[in-house]
Amino acid sequence: MDVLSKEQRSRCMARIKGKDTKPELIVRQYLYSRGYRYRKNVRTLPGTPDIVLKKYRVAIFIHGCFWHGHEPHLRLPKSNREYWEQKIARNRERDEENKERLRRLGWSVMTVWECQLRPECRRDTLLEIEYHLNHNYLNQFRPPRPYNDTETGTPQVAESNTQYQKTTE
Repeated sequence: MDVLSKEQRSRCMARIKGKDTKPELIVRQYLYSRGYRYRKNVRTLPGTPDIVLKKYRVAIFIHGCFWHGHEPHLRLPKSNREYWEQKIARNRERDEENKERLRRLGWSVMTVWECQLRPECRRDTLLEIEYHLNHNYLNQFRPPRPYNDTETGTPQVAESNTQYQKTTE
């Protein structure tokens, strides 16, 4: 059972930040210092991604390990356990739905976990984010691969090797 009343719990939960968290600021400061320009919390995209780089077609979500149920670090409260299990499970479902909707719209989606931005592994995480941004940007300009005929291995544009007959008029 919860120690706080419903009104007290609501007041406590309302004070938890959803924007401009320390992990978000770390990533945004790094990206800006490296010359990447972005938009924050774009409400027109599914899930309101924390960082959107339109030029690179990348949406970045920065998740807290507790709120989004990151398995290695998930420690549920002992009180009101059923409530927290349902809440975190629903957060995970919503995250996956939003990521899938973004992918269908042609966006690449990255998830950065709060634990990946701890001082001991922060540099590697930030470099990996930058790598994926550049990789995604270059893939936008790669020409599509031609369809190869499975029997002959030769590139085909629209149709297989069809023999045409001459028509006489």
